Amino acid sequence: MPTSNYVTKISANKTSFWKNSKPFLGRLDMEITERCNNNCIHCCINLPVNDLQAKKKELSTQEIKNILKEAVSLGCMTVRFTGGEPLLREDFEELYVFARKQGLKVLVFTNATLIDEHMVDLFTAIPPLEKIEITVYGMKKNSYESVTRISGSFEAAWKGIKLLLERKIPFVVKGALLPDNKEEIAEFEKWAATIPWMDRPPSYSMFFDLRCRRDNIDKNRHIKNLRFSAKDGLKILTRRKDKYIKKMKEFCSKFMHPPGDKLFSCGAGCGGGCVDAYGYFQPCMMVRHPDCICDLKTVSLKNALTDFFPKIREMKSENLDYLGRCAKCFLKGLCEQCPAKSWMEHGTLDTSVEYLCEIAHIQARYMGLIKDDEKAWEVNNWKERIKNFCEKEAL
Repeated sequence: MPTSNYVTKISANKTSFWKNSKPFLGRLDMEITERCNNNCIHCCINLPVNDLQAKKKELSTQEIKNILKEAVSLGCMTVRFTGGEPLLREDFEELYVFARKQGLKVLVFTNATLIDEHMVDLFTAIPPLEKIEITVYGMKKNSYESVTRISGSFEAAWKGIKLLLERKIPFVVKGALLPDNKEEIAEFEKWAATIPWMDRPPSYSMFFDLRCRRDNIDKNRHIKNLRFSAKDGLKILTRRKDKYIKKMKEFCSKFMHPPGDKLFSCGAGCGGGCVDAYGYFQPCMMVRHPDCICDLKTVSLKNALTDFFPKIREMKSENLDYLGRCAKCFLKGLCEQCPAKSWMEHGTLDTSVEYLCEIAHIQARYMGLIKDDEKAWEVNNWKERIKNFCEKEAL
């Protein structure tokens, strides 16, 4: 346990904040709209910019301020504004300034297309104190707009990025690997390395999530067709083999073990939470299952943290297939199987997702943790295998 003269650091995953006399909310994600001015082919959440029905249901300015104020009273230090496209809301500036006046660091997830002179003036005068995160969909107009499906989005995004660079407002970039931009990885990473605040190569989405509201069967079918195969995904993940192995050794030694029958073996709901565009509080933004959300119009953040989240964290699987498979699999951590993924794929909280299983197993075989004919849930000496892998010297 790391210590200093001033603080003792503890793992959020190993701490039950709600057992303390005072509930604690260290961070808050706020999806302030699902609407977006782009129409990305792979997006799991976006609604059209002119969806008036969605706009009408969104939290009001005052409702968001009330939530932020209560979050601060519970110890919150950072809020992430996301969407959809958060800058799309007419009251974004008001919400941003209010959050900063409350002492919150503000992390903004954006596509950068709405960043203009006024916005950079705002970020210069009142710094967010967290790096803005921008998803870049291509290095060329054709590739970019084949993803966003919006004419002019390429020029708008790069204009916003240029303004941030000129005004020295810290930001980082990430990518989404898709058929029309996957050949641009080298060019993208070469450019990203010139950004002063990028201390590592950009991260990528390629194993795309389905619609987390389960609202569009046709879109889900299309998203599945855009996903990288496990084999092709492995090539991307291991293109820098030495760095990949080093990272996996650190990861495996800390996080890989069978999760047992508890559904939420991740950090969801530990010291943080998520509020969607309509005021529903949940441990993870992607798990929209009715049993995992509570309405902040009727329940306070404090009550949700003390009464609701603990019950969610104790939820157990009753699915025999899951219990005989995922619950016993030591690749948990490496595998992204979780209640949110199960919900998006199957409409349940504990149904195995074959695609994720395949991705995890191909990586485990690459690292030598399992043999070609083995399934990880059948392995009993997994601790020994992880130990041997972590102690193995690089060739």
